[in-house]
Amino acid sequence: MALADDLVTIFGLPAHPLLVHAVVVLLPLSAAAATALAVVPKWRQRYAWPLLAVTLLGVGSVLPAQKTGEQLDARLASLDNPLIRQHAELGNDLLPFALGFGVVVVALLVAGRLADRERTAAADDTNVPRTWRRISVVVAVLVIAAGAATTVETVRIGHSGSTAVWDGVGAN
Repeated sequence: MALADDLVTIFGLPAHPLLVHAVVVLLPLSAAAATALAVVPKWRQRYAWPLLAVTLLGVGSVLPAQKTGEQLDARLASLDNPLIRQHAELGNDLLPFALGFGVVVVALLVAGRLADRERTAAADDTNVPRTWRRISVVVAVLVIAAGAATTVETVRIGHSGSTAVWDGVGAN
């Protein structure tokens, strides 16, 4: 990466359009995977670590995409394009969605692991409470909702950015 006039570039291209692809791919992918693990608990043991890795990469890529977007926005300010302005405003809203989603994914994996232990203990003793199994169901619902919200927000922001580029930049 090179720093030229306060604009981060990769191989001479603005970094924002390149970094955004990590967000656009990894967040919906982790949302789909988290939904699958929420719905099919037996997959949690096998796919918990890959889900955690993809989720952390997706959530972690939001801030660099936002920062490079702000740099690109400052560079393109002279265009006075309302579509770019709208995209920049929407882009500022993704981080809370992504962080919330990341937190509930971690909660799903922890509650799921504890629910699995509880389930194993219940096989030997029928008096074992179902506390973690109930909590894991609630967290699974939260994961599905947060994953859907994060995906919808990612698509909205991405669509506004592509609209700004393809419809707005050439119009000025």
